[in-house]
Amino acid sequence: MTQSLEEFARASGVRYFMISYTDLFGVQRAKLVPAQSIAMMQDDGAGFAGFASWLDLTPAHPDMLAVPQAQAAIQLPWKPEVAWVPAECVMAGETVAQLPRTVLARQIAAAEAAGLRIKTGVEAEFFLMTRDGLALSDPYDTAEKPCYDQQALMRRYDVIAEICDYMLALGWNPYQSDHEDANGQFEMNWDFADAMVTADRHSFFKFMVKSVAEKHGLRATFMPKPVAGLTGNGCHAHISAWSLDGRENRFAGDGYGVGLTEAGFHFLGGIMAHAPAMAALTNPTVNSYKRINAPRTTSGATWAPNTVTWTANNRTHMVRVPGPGRFELRLPDGAANPYLLQAAIIAAGLDGVATRADPGPRLDIDMYADGHTVKDAPRLPLNLLDALRAFEADTTLTEALGAEFSAAYTRLKQGEWDSFVSHFSRWEREHTLDI
Repeated sequence: MTQSLEEFARASGVRYFMISYTDLFGVQRAKLVPAQSIAMMQDDGAGFAGFASWLDLTPAHPDMLAVPQAQAAIQLPWKPEVAWVPAECVMAGETVAQLPRTVLARQIAAAEAAGLRIKTGVEAEFFLMTRDGLALSDPYDTAEKPCYDQQALMRRYDVIAEICDYMLALGWNPYQSDHEDANGQFEMNWDFADAMVTADRHSFFKFMVKSVAEKHGLRATFMPKPVAGLTGNGCHAHISAWSLDGRENRFAGDGYGVGLTEAGFHFLGGIMAHAPAMAALTNPTVNSYKRINAPRTTSGATWAPNTVTWTANNRTHMVRVPGPGRFELRLPDGAANPYLLQAAIIAAGLDGVATRADPGPRLDIDMYADGHTVKDAPRLPLNLLDALRAFEADTTLTEALGAEFSAAYTRLKQGEWDSFVSHFSRWEREHTLDI
């Protein structure tokens, strides 16, 4: 039975609901609805002009109605009189197929039809900057190897502990937080869950981190490469598949030397086969390609892949299998749309299972030191344009994700690329003025 948001408000003291959807560029859009009106919105949805956000719509389209998904409501721990509720969007009585949460819902249904319940976790990295975004927030955070820096972590204790306390209150079971490999960079981890739950939590986490940072006079950014020379913001995804009742890990076995079943091996094969096209979704901005194709950072390693390879417990590859029953995709970055990230993983993996895809040989070398010796591994795209071309060419993936979504996403992202290349940059002036 669907939860009544009106009853939820009475029981929890909520006065307002944020009915929220995430557009194709990962921007969260919301309307603030008083609790007295939420019953009507739960039935009919809150009206939006879809063209006003990053969706492939025109000003002539009718209202897009965001229907709150009550079971996913989250009360804001830092402002408990408000609750955030993700929405499913409909237009003229039909679900808007290009909406990211809808794309993910279709992939989850496809996985269930194949007898699989996909569970995932994410490692969302972020920087804490000054409010204007021009400098790191901690001027003393200058170590050459700042990863796990105890002093730097504790200088931002107030921010990190507040966020962790909120995740504890929400029942996410956060289990560790640390200073990451770049100066000013942090990572916070919480339990894995069903793919949609993870996507909703990932979306809310970004909202929460930014809100708490602002409360402390700072600015949090998930931008893939906000500071030249420093390690970028990744968003590694940990992936497993379970029986529909959630009791049996269908990836956990003793095969292939890394503890994967046949289903897990072929799911991994699908990820490897579709990786160049997936990059358009997992690494969706111009800036993304400053991270996955970066030169060595000041810490000594980028911790990001540029080649489609897999391994056991070795962080220099695109995929690592750190233990039986799951694997870690290290390709995604902080700009990844929480819903499209999960949808791309499931679509690619399911195709791998269906076609019995082979992920290729396992490599155990240090890719940062010896990657040049691997001659036949596909390279990841060098820029957003290459990624979009790979995405368009991968008709298996685009059809699985949906023709309407794929066309809309490609069209808007091509416009973003065109805007970038038409921008007159300082670099051009400095390098060309005297030619």
